[in-house]
Amino acid sequence: MRSQGTVGLYTAAALLRLALFTLFPALPNLLTGRVELSTPVTSFKRLQEGLFLYNHNVSPYDGGVYHQAPLLLPLFSLLPNPSAYPIFTFLLYIVVDLLNADALYKIAESGEAASSRLFTSNRKDRRWSGYVVAAMFLFNPFTIATCLARPTNVFTTCAILHAITKAISGTPFTSMLALSFATYLSLYPALLLPPLILLAYDRQHFWNKTSSLVQFAGVNVGIVTFCLSVLFLGSYLLTGSWEFFASTYGIQLTLADLTPNVGLWWYFFIEMFDSFRSFFLGVFWLHLSCYVGGLSIRIRTQPLAVLTLLLGIFAIFKPYPSIADTNLFLAMVPLFRHVFPLLRYTFVTAATVLYSTFLGPAFYYLWIYAGSGNANFFYAITLVWSLGQSLLVSDLTFAVLRDEWEVGRPEMVGKEIRQI
Repeated sequence: MRSQGTVGLYTAAALLRLALFTLFPALPNLLTGRVELSTPVTSFKRLQEGLFLYNHNVSPYDGGVYHQAPLLLPLFSLLPNPSAYPIFTFLLYIVVDLLNADALYKIAESGEAASSRLFTSNRKDRRWSGYVVAAMFLFNPFTIATCLARPTNVFTTCAILHAITKAISGTPFTSMLALSFATYLSLYPALLLPPLILLAYDRQHFWNKTSSLVQFAGVNVGIVTFCLSVLFLGSYLLTGSWEFFASTYGIQLTLADLTPNVGLWWYFFIEMFDSFRSFFLGVFWLHLSCYVGGLSIRIRTQPLAVLTLLLGIFAIFKPYPSIADTNLFLAMVPLFRHVFPLLRYTFVTAATVLYSTFLGPAFYYLWIYAGSGNANFFYAITLVWSLGQSLLVSDLTFAVLRDEWEVGRPEMVGKEIRQI
């Protein structure tokens, strides 16, 4: 049943994407240029620029345009020219989408969201099947738009989802390998390491179990360190220098490119005096990373919930976010179907996200093309977009904690609580 159902689902999703690529050939290039879908560190156009330099034996980082991982270049150099034969690039991104959906299917079928090693929800039977979760991901307009725009962070999404899948299946080495690839591509997934280690520790097979969490964490940190070292060494051998560090990771740490995006950093640092820039860069990065420890400790019994909440936080507060990051968070939310009745602001959250989704492109047009607005127009709507995501993250956090609280206090199930 699983094979027949998923094959039909994946075939329909692939055909839909192929139809859009074929019937609307100008659409991919249009979406590739949208700031909501492409950032300086994920843009497919910038990848093509780096690929052109790479194929002509010039350092891809010489032009100051390419800010992505070096090992993406030999991968895309194996494909025919996307301008002349775009179908091969389209097929690659369709396959990645299907791999992401299959990973979500496995995560949903594991039941980890409602029943972990240390916690079992009273509502564990209220969950969607893996088929439904995968379908919601594949036919989400954000997923389809991201596939058409072809940003490179879809590979990061794929690596993160497979890292979670492998951790749940009890293969920590493969999980850490996948997380290493995600970190190599986008840097920020390194912050997912603590909750991922907790998840992998909880899901160990009994015949190969490590009783000490400290020992288990040390081994897996060593695996990630080794894998990243190999990837960095391969990048050095490919480019002949270490300049890719500054161009790929340094730009995210220092926000050297202030191209507008749907995040909160770019406008703030445009207005920032240079004398305060270093201080506030530290503050912003500290703010992004400070959630990891607190959530991992407070919701220790539900590491998958921690991973989901962190993905939502990163989609809001990372330096160069895009709709692809939000889409990854939204893909994980249906796993927690059992706590949906505990959500308090569902309508407000949905209305806010839809409002900013439709008005965002309009405000950007008014600023850049019509000239009847300024940067404040677009930044204001990105604030609304971030507000919608923040409402969902905070509401989901409340629902997870309330569900956990009701397990320990069954007499309070269904009763209203007030914060004093």
